[in-house]
Amino acid sequence: MNIGNCPRCGKLYALNLKEMCGNCLKDIEREYERCVEFLREQKGATINEVSEATEVSIRQITRFIKEGRISVADAPNMTYPCEVCGTLIRESNMCDSCRARLTKELRQAVSDDKSGSDDYRRGNGAYSAIDKLR
Repeated sequence: MNIGNCPRCGKLYALNLKEMCGNCLKDIEREYERCVEFLREQKGATINEVSEATEVSIRQITRFIKEGRISVADAPNMTYPCEVCGTLIRESNMCDSCRARLTKELRQAVSDDKSGSDDYRRGNGAYSAIDKLR
C-alpha cells in the first residue's frame, strides 16, 4: 500500500486519486457547500464577499470555479485573480493583457533565435521551450 503526506495538512494517508487525506477532502466538501449555499442566497456576491462570509480562502474558491463546481455564469460578479498579475478575470488562467504580453515575448524570442546563431539547429545548444514551437 502506498502512503504519502497530505499536501494540505501534512498527515500520512493512503494514496488515492484526489491526492489528499479523507479528512481534508471532507473539509473541502464542507467549504464547497458553504460557498454554494451563500451564493444561492447572494447571487451578486464577489469572490471577496464569499470568502469573508464563508471563511473559505479565495484560492480554494478559485479552485472550485476552475473545476467547474461553481459557475461564474450564475454569479455575475464572481471573478478570480489572474495567475500572473492578479487582475480579476472570469475565465482562463491569465488576463488578456498578460496573455498578449506572453505571446509577444515568445514571438520575440523566436525571432531573436532565428536571427542569431544556428547552434540550436546544429545540435550544439540546449533544448528550450522555443524549440517546441518549431
